[in-house]
Amino acid sequence: MSKPMIKLYFSPLACSLASRIALYEAGAHAQFVQVDAKTKRTSLDQDFRSVSSLGLVPVLELPAGSNSSPSGERIAENAAVLQAIAREFPNAQLAPQDAQGITRLQQWLCFIGTELHKTIYVPLLDGTAHDEVKAYALSKVDTRFDWLAARLSDRSFLLDEFSVADAYLFAVLNWSRVAPVELKRWPSIAEYHRRLHERPHFARAFADELELYRRELAA
Repeated sequence: MSKPMIKLYFSPLACSLASRIALYEAGAHAQFVQVDAKTKRTSLDQDFRSVSSLGLVPVLELPAGSNSSPSGERIAENAAVLQAIAREFPNAQLAPQDAQGITRLQQWLCFIGTELHKTIYVPLLDGTAHDEVKAYALSKVDTRFDWLAARLSDRSFLLDEFSVADAYLFAVLNWSRVAPVELKRWPSIAEYHRRLHERPHFARAFADELELYRRELAA
């Protein structure tokens, strides 16, 4: 009998791209279920809100007996999903194993999620956000990106080695293609983003989801 598959609910080029990258990096056998961000219908012809009442991706569905969920369950919120993938595939070394390293990973996941993803990019990409809201988001760009640039000035990854935090930051920085945040103003960030894009699993994940995004727009 084949082992039950991990299932990832995602929307093309959303923050769930980080989870796809992590699964590719781990060599995971996974099923990817696309969620239409507007209609909340999935590629399995189901109402995604029956999976997650908030209707937000990513959601990771783990089979019973997994490392992160012996009884099997659904995990939401990007930071939690990424850490669950890292625990599920420890040999892939997607996250530190020691207490200090785990704390540093969680610091980065929190920074990316709160200071970049939600504080800056969500308001800038929200077509319904008022000009005052967008201006507030833009006022936070320099302090956050100056701080990030300084920490990337002499290192290849956020931690000493590659981790799921890099996948999350890559997914968020991609939104600068359509948001008024010019990465070239911070050379160390632009170079970091370029290097990650050259990693085979990053390039594959981005290409896969870009094609799906284009099809979604065309439909």
